[in-house]
Formats: sequence, structure tokens, C-alpha cells
Amino acid sequence: MLMGKVVGDIVATQKAASHSGRKILIVQPLHLDGTERGEAVLALDAVDAGLGDHVLVVTEGWSATSAVGREHAPIDMAIVGIIDSVALGS
Repeated sequence: MLMGKVVGDIVATQKAASHSGRKILIVQPLHLDGTERGEAVLALDAVDAGLGDHVLVVTEGWSATSAVGREHAPIDMAIVGIIDSVALGS
């Protein structure tokens, strides 16, 4: 699982039937301190996240397909939570 920020979305006029009714969002992975980590990724949205939201993303196929209720679908990553706050111990 990783933490990220939604930085955009993808509009696809043609997509697999398993993706019907779900948004595909562009997520910039973040370190716990909020700094960017690596390249942006695409994730199917399971929680109605939006632009600017900090989110939790599962990055393993089975977890992603289960999270969006689309088992056996071609999904690698899914947004499974919207983060309200992060508290790091000192």
C-alpha cells in the first residue's frame, strides 16, 4: 500500500467492461512526510476521491480487484481510502 495525492484523471471513451462506472485517477506517490516519491501511477477509484485528495492506494492486483468489487479484472492499483491526516511520532 502507498500514500499519494490525486493530481489528475484519465478520460477513456473505450475501456474494459470491468472498468465501467469507475474513475481512473492519476496519483503521485508520496513519502510519509508529504514529499514526492517516484513517478505518478494510474489507479481505479473505489472511494470517490477527487483532485487534490491524499489517498491510500493498494498496489497488488488481487487487493485492487477485490477493493473495487471486480475480481478477475485487469486492475493493478486501486484507491481504497481518502486520508484525513497523518501523524508521525517524534
